[in-house]
Amino acid sequence: MKKLLFILLLLTSINLFAQETKITGTITDATTGSPIVGASISVKNKLAGTITDSKGNYSLTVNKIKLPFTLVISAVGYELQESPITALNGTISLKLQQKSIVLNEVVSSATRINQSILQSPVSIEKMSLKAIRENPSFTFYDGLQSLKGLEAVTSSLTYKQINTRGFNSTGNSRFLQLVDGVDNQTPGLNFSVGNLFGASDIDIESAEVIPGAASALYGPVAFNGLLSLKTKDPFKYQGLTVQVKTGLNHFGESVVKPQGLYDFAARYAKAFNDKFAFKINASYLTGRDWYADNYTDVSASTPVAQRGPNNPGRDALNIYGDEVSRTLPGIGLVSRTGYEEKDLMNYNVYSLKLNGALQYRISNNLEAIYQYNYGRGTASYTGSSRFDLNNFVLQTHRVELKGSNFFVRGYSVAENSHDSYNTRSLAQFINRDWVKDLSGNTVTPDKADDTWFTRYAAAYNGTANGVTAHDNAAARTFADQGRFLPGTADFNAAKNASIHNYGLSGAGVFSASKFYHAEGQYDFTSAIKIFELLAGGSFRDYRMFTNGSLFDDKTNRVTIQEYGAFMQAAKKLFDDNLKLTASVRYDKNENFKGSFTPRFSAVYTVDKTHNFRASYQTGFRNPTPVDQFIHLNVGPITILGGAPNNSKGLNVYENSFTASSVSAFGAAFGAAMQAGTPFPQAVANNKGLLKKSNVAYIKPEQQKAFELGYKGLVADKLLVDVNYYYSSYTNFILNTVVIQPQNPILAADGTINTAAASDIPNGKVHAFQLYTNAPDKVSAQGASAGLTYLFDKGYALGGNATLSTFNLRNANPNNIAAFNTPKWSTNATFGNSNVVKDFGFNLAWHWQSAYDWYGTFNGTRPGRVDAYSMVDAQVSKKLPKFKSTVKLGGSNIFNKHIYQSYGSPAIGAIYYVSIVFDDLLK
Repeated sequence: MKKLLFILLLLTSINLFAQETKITGTITDATTGSPIVGASISVKNKLAGTITDSKGNYSLTVNKIKLPFTLVISAVGYELQESPITALNGTISLKLQQKSIVLNEVVSSATRINQSILQSPVSIEKMSLKAIRENPSFTFYDGLQSLKGLEAVTSSLTYKQINTRGFNSTGNSRFLQLVDGVDNQTPGLNFSVGNLFGASDIDIESAEVIPGAASALYGPVAFNGLLSLKTKDPFKYQGLTVQVKTGLNHFGESVVKPQGLYDFAARYAKAFNDKFAFKINASYLTGRDWYADNYTDVSASTPVAQRGPNNPGRDALNIYGDEVSRTLPGIGLVSRTGYEEKDLMNYNVYSLKLNGALQYRISNNLEAIYQYNYGRGTASYTGSSRFDLNNFVLQTHRVELKGSNFFVRGYSVAENSHDSYNTRSLAQFINRDWVKDLSGNTVTPDKADDTWFTRYAAAYNGTANGVTAHDNAAARTFADQGRFLPGTADFNAAKNASIHNYGLSGAGVFSASKFYHAEGQYDFTSAIKIFELLAGGSFRDYRMFTNGSLFDDKTNRVTIQEYGAFMQAAKKLFDDNLKLTASVRYDKNENFKGSFTPRFSAVYTVDKTHNFRASYQTGFRNPTPVDQFIHLNVGPITILGGAPNNSKGLNVYENSFTASSVSAFGAAFGAAMQAGTPFPQAVANNKGLLKKSNVAYIKPEQQKAFELGYKGLVADKLLVDVNYYYSSYTNFILNTVVIQPQNPILAADGTINTAAASDIPNGKVHAFQLYTNAPDKVSAQGASAGLTYLFDKGYALGGNATLSTFNLRNANPNNIAAFNTPKWSTNATFGNSNVVKDFGFNLAWHWQSAYDWYGTFNGTRPGRVDAYSMVDAQVSKKLPKFKSTVKLGGSNIFNKHIYQSYGSPAIGAIYYVSIVFDDLLK
C-alpha cells in the first residue's frame, strides 16, 4: 500500500510538472483604467512570454513548468510588477502604475547578467527605450553624447565616432561596439563606423555604455570601454512601425544652400503562438554631407608668420595635392596647386540598413535565433587623409542558442570597400595626369611633379616667354597650364580612373576582409547556490584580403586567430549589503603571448538605495590586423607591420641601423669628404656613430585602472551618480624607422661592419617603418558627477559634468597616443513627455572646453578644437487615434558651426520633422 501511494504521488508530481499551464488576464493603466497595448508578460528566469493585444488582454500558455512560478509584467512608461502563480490555470489581471522615468534601470553589460543599475560594480550609462523615443537629436546615435563621460567626434553626416576616458580618435579601435552581441567593426578598418551599419532608431530597445576598460569580460577591443546596443525582440515588440523624417541642414554657409535630409524606416514583427517570431527592418537615410572647408595654411616648413593664402608653399588643411612641395634654389618653398575637398569627395551620403531575424522557442527556456544584417552606405572619414567610404558594404550573419542562464553564439562579419578612396592621394594622382613640359607636351605621371616644378622655376626666373619674372602668382599660372578643372570631363575621367585603381598606383581603397566569431557563456549560480559563478569563452578568426593593396596577400593568406576565456565569481556578505565580485580573463592571439586581465570590485549598499563601489580593472588591446600585417612598399620606404611572420626572410629586425644614427653618420661622413678625407677613411672614421637597431616585435597595449563611485536614489525622485578613476597605460603602439644596408651590419668581432657603413653613401640601403611599442608610462584621471530629478507632473531635469586630465609623466610625447579629450564636458537635459493633451518636449544642452587635437591627418601636429556649446530640442504630439507621434525638432538649433576634430568638417544645425506610426497591424 505504501509503495502504491508512493508511486501515485510520484506520478502526480511528474504529471504536475508536465502539465500545461494557461494564464489569461488584462493589463490596464492604474490611473486611467485604459488597456495597455504591448505590455510584456514573461515567466521570471525563463524565456517564455507574450504581450497584450489592442484591448490589453493576454493569454500565456507554458508547458512543463513547475509550480509555483512568477510572472513579470512590464511596459514602457510604467513600473514593473511581479505576480506569483500557484495554480495550473487562472486569471491574472493587473493595473500598472505610470512612471515617466524609471531611475532604477536594469542593465546587463556591467557584469554580463541582469542587475540594477544602482548596484553595478563599475560605471555604466543607459539610454532606455523611452529616452530613445524622446531623443531631440536627429538620430538616437547623435543623442548618445548626452550620456555622462561620453565623447563624440563627427567626421560625416553618416559617421560619428564615440569614446570614453581619453585617447579619442576619428577611427577608434580601442572601443568596442556591439549590436545584439555582434562586434560590428569593419574587419579592414578595425573600428565601428558609428551607426552607419548598425540599427535604425525604431528597432533599438536600449543602449548601454561602460566608460573605461572592459577587457576583463569583453576581451581586447574593449580597452577604452563598451557600447552595447540591443534591438527589439519580435516576441515583445510586434506589429508594424513606420517612421518618416525629413529635415534641412547647411544653413548660413557660403558654399552651399540648405539641403534636404530624408530618413525613412519600417519595421514589422510577428509572433505565432508565442513559439515562433520574425522581424524585418528596412531604413534609408540620405542627405548632403557636411563640408570640410578649413583652408588654414598648416605648412610645417613655413614659419607661422609667413603662412597664408599668398604663401607659395601653402599647405591648406582641406585642400589636397598641395602637400607635394619642393624648395627651389633662389625661390624657396613652393607647393603644387591642390584641389578643394568638395571637388574630390562624394558629399551625397546615405545609409541603407536591411535586417531580418527568425526566432524559435524550442521550450520555455531554450530559443534559437538567426539574424542577418546588410548595411551599405557612404561616409567621409578623417584618418591620415580624408577618406571617402563610398558604397561601403558590411554584412553580418548571426546564429544563437540561448536560455535564461546561458547562450552559444556564432557570427560572421564581412566587408566590401567597393568605390572607397583616399582624397589626398586622389588629388595627387589627378595632378600628375595633365602636366606639360616646356615644349607643351604632356609628360608621364612619374615625371609630372618634377616637370611642374621645372616650369615654375623657369617662369619665376624669367626664362619662360611672356611670363613676368619673380612673380609667384604668374609662375604658378604658367606651371598650371593644362590643369584639369573640377567638373570638366577630363577631371571626372581622371578622378574615376584613380578611384578604381588600387594600391600605390591609384587612390582606391580595396578590402574584402572578414572575420568569424564564436562565443558562449554559462551562469552556474542556480546550481552552486552559495555564490554566483559565470564563465564563458570566445574564438575569432580574421581572414584579410586586400589583393596586395595593403597586405602581402595576393598569393599569401593573411589570417589571425585569437581566443579567450573568462570566469567571474560574486558573493554577498553582511546581510547581502556587501557584494564582492572578482573576474579574470585570459586571451591569446597567435602572434603574441597570452594576457590575463583581472577585475575586482566591491559594492556596499545602505538602505537598499545608496550604493558605494570600488573597483580595480585592467585592459589590453591587441594590435589590429593592419598593425600586425601591413606590408606596403611606397618606394623609398616599406611600411611593415610588427607581427613576426610579417617580416620573415627580410632580416630587417636583425640587420638594420637606427634612423637617427644613420643621419649622424651621414652628416659626419659628408663633412669629412668635404674636408678631403678619402672615401674609405671617411667611412672608417665615422662608422662608430652607427647604432644597431633594437626594435621589438609588436605586442598588446596595457592599462590598469582604479575607480571609486557612488550611485543612490533619494526619495525615488533624485538619482545621484559620482565617480573618480585613475588609469595608467604602457606599451602604446607606435612606428619607428630603421635603415637596412645590403651587407651585415656587424663584423665578426661585434663592431660595425665597414661594408655595411659603406652601403649608406653608396645608396645600397632601404628604409622600413616598423610597428612596435613604446616603453613609456603615462596616466589619466578624471571624475564625473550626474544628477537626475523627477518633478511632479512628469517633468524631469538632468545634468552631468566630466573632468578628464592627462599626465605625460616623463614620457616622450612622440611615443604616446594622443589624449584628444576636453578637460571639461557638461550636459543638461529637461523634458516632459506629456505636458498637456499628449504634447511633450525635450531639451539637451552640451558644452565642452577647448583642447588641442593631434592626428595623423595633420602630421601629428596640434590643431585647436575650440570650446563649444550646442542645444538639441524637440516638441512632440501623440495622436492615439492614429497610433502615431509627430515630432518637430533640431540638432544644434542655434546653428553654431563647430569642429569636433581638427581636419573634419564644421557641424551646423539640422532642423527636422518626423512622424512615427506604431503598433499597426497587431
